[in-house]
Amino acid sequence: MSSSAIPPNTGALYGGIAGRRVTVRDIAAAKERHEKWPVLTAYDAMTARVFDEAGIPVLLVGDSAAMVVYGHDSTVPVTVDDLLPLTAAVVRGSSRALVVADLPFGSYQSSPEQALGSAVRFMKEAGAHAVKLEGGRRVLPQVEALVSAGVPVMGHLGLTPQSVNVLGGYRVQGRGESGEELMKDAKDLERAGAFAVVLECVPAELAERVTTSLSIPTIGIGAGPGTDAQVLVWQDFMGLTPRPARFVKRYGDLAGDLDRAARAFAADVATGAFPAPEHTYT
Repeated sequence: MSSSAIPPNTGALYGGIAGRRVTVRDIAAAKERHEKWPVLTAYDAMTARVFDEAGIPVLLVGDSAAMVVYGHDSTVPVTVDDLLPLTAAVVRGSSRALVVADLPFGSYQSSPEQALGSAVRFMKEAGAHAVKLEGGRRVLPQVEALVSAGVPVMGHLGLTPQSVNVLGGYRVQGRGESGEELMKDAKDLERAGAFAVVLECVPAELAERVTTSLSIPTIGIGAGPGTDAQVLVWQDFMGLTPRPARFVKRYGDLAGDLDRAARAFAADVATGAFPAPEHTYT
């Protein structure tokens, strides 16, 4: 898409806040205005700077780094120590976005005390502005402990990738009676103090019902158009992922661009066309 075809940033949250970081209060206000807004993942300073300057209000340092950064086949293996330097880089590379860090598998499930210890590391050592964790009623004590300690918490329901082994794979969640359980979980997370909830791979009708029933924003990924915000993994939407999920819309062909550039570089080196005089010091 050419730059002339890209619509200007609209809304107070997306592109409208200058001179300071987006806060959880800004996100709550966007919900009250019925304003939709984008979220992207980021794992390094340079990408974070690009997205920040584009006006993306929330950057998520996802445990998806396990796959797109570290090469694992699920999010389960990634650790706090793996994600801390990535989070710190995103914070340094941005000046406006709210940076949310994922609490990885095994870093919060055992107790509220463990969750607080992990969250404190992300806030103090990496400079994160909020954390995200997966689950509903089973993690309510953790959410309450974090919020009471001053840590903003984003919830995550539906397809929770850290539980992929229990769920039996990457499948749509919330159909039938389980949809009502998801609704209860969402309301419980709101009461526990979560400032937003991610809804992943749930039927669009359910996601819309959850969104209208909550006073906090919902962030959809594979959850249809009825949520308050939408999030994508940046490697998916830029065409780096070989087999993206159905819910992904590709906005670029970075894999193709990199392939063409690498082949052109290799050919120039082989023929002696690079480095040319303009690339050489005298």
